[in-house]
Amino acid sequence: MSDDFSVSENINTLFEKLENFIKTKTVVGEPLTVGETTLIPFIDISFGLGTGGGGGTDAKGDKGTGGGAGTGARIAPSAVLVIKGDQVQLLPIKKAGSLEKLIEMVPELVEKANAHHGAKEGPCRG
Repeated sequence: MSDDFSVSENINTLFEKLENFIKTKTVVGEPLTVGETTLIPFIDISFGLGTGGGGGTDAKGDKGTGGGAGTGARIAPSAVLVIKGDQVQLLPIKKAGSLEKLIEMVPELVEKANAHHGAKEGPCRG
């Protein structure tokens, strides 16, 4: 490993990469229009990162440095904003009954899904 190993440089690089990954588009998804209805997904993002490094001399007098870094992230849908004419409603994904409410408000979703997968046999694979 090079002697110019820099913990702060690694931390800065991690934050830059993470900042580029987590943009407003990631938190508020791309709108989807189905018939007269627009759906806008909202996404929860949580992450953690860590880095460490150090150097030392062993019993034989050999010097060395080492370091490591890592990140972890979780991305999960949290809600859908449904805009249908004058009606606007935010439906939390985790709340019981929200999927049924979404299907009730946008029956075209079921029709579109059935049309997309109608000719296929077996389970839906996207």
